[in-house]
Amino acid sequence: MFKKIAAAIIYTVLFVFLLLNCYAEKVNRDLSDSMIRLHIVANSNSTGDQALKYRVRDAVVGYMSEKAKELKNKGNAISFIRNNIREIEQVANSVLVKEGINEYATVSFGKYPFPSKRYGNIILPAGFYDALKIEIGEAKGENWWCVMFPPLCFTEDAKGELDEEYLNILKEELSDEEMKIIINDGEKEIPVEIKFKIVEIFQESKIKLTGLFRGLLAVE
Repeated sequence: MFKKIAAAIIYTVLFVFLLLNCYAEKVNRDLSDSMIRLHIVANSNSTGDQALKYRVRDAVVGYMSEKAKELKNKGNAISFIRNNIREIEQVANSVLVKEGINEYATVSFGKYPFPSKRYGNIILPAGFYDALKIEIGEAKGENWWCVMFPPLCFTEDAKGELDEEYLNILKEELSDEEMKIIINDGEKEIPVEIKFKIVEIFQESKIKLTGLFRGLLAVE
């Protein structure tokens, strides 16, 4: 009898675990499908390299801000990035050349892991997101992140808040529940907070496991 009860408990726990994992995966997939993030990695954590990272950021954001109004959906944004990725790389490298830095910036587009991050009036849980990634030199320094589409990077609001136009872009792609999860209005209901934590915990665990497997493969 005890073995049957123990087995039932184990199966129930596993079932709940799988349900929560599926939920976390769906939310992350929907979020990733609705936005593109920008990820810049400095050469090192030296004062000079960190300052250089921000100058590269300013140049790339300045370049992209001129194009942002033409990008009405994520598909437009992806097409633009893929068609102009070498030009974006040139924009980043022009900063290094101007500064007389003997390093190169490499630009790639793909799906990369991100930690949980607040951006003004939205907060994104950890997970894997489509992103334009810029690696400067050895890329061993601290990161800088923002949301490239919808263009949170390019907002003129000092608080970095998405205005209604860009929130509407997200609303077209996300469910009402998912919008509640990412909106940072300081008044989240407890069930919404719990849902955010579920996504955050499961995705952070996935990121750690992915890093562990990659490390093991690298050793081999």
